[in-house]
Amino acid sequence: MANTDSTHHDDQVGHIVPIKFLVLICSILLFLTAVTVWVSRYDFMEINIAEMNIITALFVATVKATIVGLYFMHLRWDRPFIGFIFVSSILFVVLFIALALTDTMEYQPSIIKGDTPKVAEAMDKLR
Repeated sequence: MANTDSTHHDDQVGHIVPIKFLVLICSILLFLTAVTVWVSRYDFMEINIAEMNIITALFVATVKATIVGLYFMHLRWDRPFIGFIFVSSILFVVLFIALALTDTMEYQPSIIKGDTPKVAEAMDKLR
């Protein structure tokens, strides 16, 4: 029995994207990479926000992952629900990492510093 569905052909390409558009998306991704590098070298202690490097890097990484998924993986032209699921999953991962990072700041003062006499004495016993 022949396939009577005229909307689906196995020999056709799903979606063609112009090269200029892909170069534009690549330029945006390279710019965001430069922003990430610039932010990593900036000292946010001057404004008393030490975690701002991580927060900004996670935000830029989320934007970059979304752009890659939507345009290079062609999710923008797929069913909207699939794109929604992809973007939502990226945002939830960033949210969970951000919550874990904020929790680590709670116990940092109770950690024994590496250069304390107790640690040095314990290391000398091991040698």
